[in-house]
Amino acid sequence: MFRLFKKKSKVEVLQKKYQNLMKEWHQLSKTNRTKSDQKYAEAQQILTEIETLKTV
Repeated sequence: MFRLFKKKSKVEVLQKKYQNLMKEWHQLSKTNRTKSDQKYAEAQQILTEIETLKTV
């Protein structure tokens, strides 16, 4: 309730994006392997961004 109007941090936004990409990756892994690999690569890039933001 108190976080209703508080902005999300950059890390929180990236984590949500990462979770969505991983869901898409899992769904695509059953049907289209090339698109699945692309989604996984995008997710890994976001994961490295998250790690760099957490260390800084």
